[in-house]
Amino acid sequence: MTDTGTLKTTVRAPTAPPALGGLGLFTVLLGAALPLIDFFIVNVALPTIGKDLNASEAVLELVVAGYGVAYAVLLVLGGRLGDLFGRRRLFLGGMAAFGLTSLACGLAPTAWTLVAARVAQGAASAAMLPQVLATIQSATSGQRRAKAMGLYGATAGLSMVAGQILGGLLVAADIAGTGWRSVFLVNVPVVVLGLVLARRAVPETRSQRPEPVDAPGTVLLAVALLALLAPLTEGRAAGWPLWTWVSLALFPLAAAAFYLVERRADRHGRTPLVPPSLFELTSLRRGLIMIVPFSIGFSGFMFVIAVALQRGEGLGPVPAGLALAPMAVVFFATSLCGPRLIARFGTRVVTAGGLLQAAGLTLIVLTAWHSWPDLGVVRLLPGAALAGAGQALQLPVLIRIILSEVPGERAGVGSGVMATTQQAALAVGVATLGTLFLSLVPAHGMRDALVTTLLVQLAGVALTTALSLRLPRTIS
Repeated sequence: MTDTGTLKTTVRAPTAPPALGGLGLFTVLLGAALPLIDFFIVNVALPTIGKDLNASEAVLELVVAGYGVAYAVLLVLGGRLGDLFGRRRLFLGGMAAFGLTSLACGLAPTAWTLVAARVAQGAASAAMLPQVLATIQSATSGQRRAKAMGLYGATAGLSMVAGQILGGLLVAADIAGTGWRSVFLVNVPVVVLGLVLARRAVPETRSQRPEPVDAPGTVLLAVALLALLAPLTEGRAAGWPLWTWVSLALFPLAAAAFYLVERRADRHGRTPLVPPSLFELTSLRRGLIMIVPFSIGFSGFMFVIAVALQRGEGLGPVPAGLALAPMAVVFFATSLCGPRLIARFGTRVVTAGGLLQAAGLTLIVLTAWHSWPDLGVVRLLPGAALAGAGQALQLPVLIRIILSEVPGERAGVGSGVMATTQQAALAVGVATLGTLFLSLVPAHGMRDALVTTLLVQLAGVALTTALSLRLPRTIS
């Protein structure tokens, strides 16, 4: 109180938003890489797992599907919880759980124990991954955000290719007699490093207007995704029993019920799990539509090439994995140029990427047709390199487009929606293109089955290229 009786008030400057430094960015990208690597790393280890644990093909499918389904179903919820309780907190908790469940996978005494551990590992991944993009959205801005988004896209694409390469190397190395178990145990020291770095370098961010969990929406989204993904991932190995068709028929009903419940919650002032208003954002809506056929083709290609090289040509896991190394190297190098290309040419970079990927796939088709059964890293190199460059000009840019207009307070749920769409499409790609390929092999042989499946993927690339013309020309 002054002499005149006037009360002095102190005006505080607004608190600056937390900044994500270089070490913090490296740490969250490490957290983004782990779940994607583990989705693919197990593919080349399945034959060894089946032999060691005396597991049937249906149970081996569950080792893959259990992880993928749990991961996809819980991603949006993981994003919402990060908005509510703090993204750094969820990132740390999810990463710690990922390490523990990886250890459980590596020590699993039976096939069913491994399936259970993989489901838990998928749930841990769903808690960790959405926090990565949400943290980047909330703790960076301007050119730094553009660069971070580009690095995230590069990490995502590289992780999917590197997973199979790393899996083959680890199984072949048989470190200390661990065999297939090393593909899971290798996560443990990486997680310990990640936890130490995250506590030091990752800032805490959360929504300024935290929104409670939408229980009805969460349940209905889980039912819809399970109805779609469970039969697609298990149907072929199980022989397409009645339950798979009933489940697929339930999917559109569950999806419609989810949409109606979310719209009603929004209209009555409650907070839906996935706010329908998000889909009013043109960039998000059109980007999600594009990322579906892209991801279906990406994962289907990885699965089909791995099977063709190992079963068709009799290559071991290491040479089969190394055949994709040029794609990984070119993908990473090209994706680093993405921000500069976008600044100059806008989203037409995505169209150019689609054309490059189509050219690469065409070269791979011609090579397979003329050189089978003598494919390998040298013969696949030109097509794989072109396809990798094309994919690198699409995936990182699409991720940036999808999230470009999502408000900061909804960064977690926006990241969860994007990751769920991508993960579900990856699972659908393995199920659909993989089933097509394996069903053609008995009647038409490995070469013709491979060529036919790649031509179907080429049609999908043509679709994404056409859709890219409808993207906003610039990214905000």
